[in-house]
Amino acid sequence: METITPFIGFSPETISFLRGLKENNDREWFNERKQIYQEALLQPFRELALMLSPAMYNIDPLFELRPSKMLSRIYRDIRFSPNKDPYKSSMWLNIQQAATHWENFPGFFAELGTEEFIYGMGLYAPKRKIMDAFREEISYSRESFREMAQQATSAGFTVEGEPYKRNLPNDLPEFYQPWIQRKSCYLLKRIPVTDPRIYSSAIALQLMEDFTQAADLYHFMMDIVKETDQ
Repeated sequence: METITPFIGFSPETISFLRGLKENNDREWFNERKQIYQEALLQPFRELALMLSPAMYNIDPLFELRPSKMLSRIYRDIRFSPNKDPYKSSMWLNIQQAATHWENFPGFFAELGTEEFIYGMGLYAPKRKIMDAFREEISYSRESFREMAQQATSAGFTVEGEPYKRNLPNDLPEFYQPWIQRKSCYLLKRIPVTDPRIYSSAIALQLMEDFTQAADLYHFMMDIVKETDQ
């Protein structure tokens, strides 16, 4: 059982460490500052994950909510990558159902980088058949989908995802086009690291509020994935 330490925000040292790592991405530099990494970056992320857990459990009790499973590793897998930098210059947490894969199942995430804090929810790299079913269900349930979509975008999220080069023909009004003309579809919100909320518990409260606003859309996507995988 992990001890819950109150999340009080990130610190200027957190951002300074990430920027330094981006400029000095080598083992010697990192090893000399490993304690800073653990205290200024890793520990606050663990505390954030634990603080978010009750609210995320209310959204979906099947979420994997152990911080060790939610958090990204700072170490990059360079075996098959042309980029041989050993470390990532950002850190994120991912909130999905246990034993699911981020590519084809909807989930929530939050990431802190050198210049901004971003977070969102959606389908990030789904199979074509999942997006086909997503578009079909939007068309079938257009009014209820509009309510869910407006609830999410009213929280300040934008609709993102790789668009098709040519629009897919359909008879839906313009409101729906940003959602259906994509190979992937997710909500995204960006906060610059100059925002004071990042340096207090306010950012955790903001995540809880905004993720709750996107909860209905999450369940809409999850139902489609489960039905498509049958």
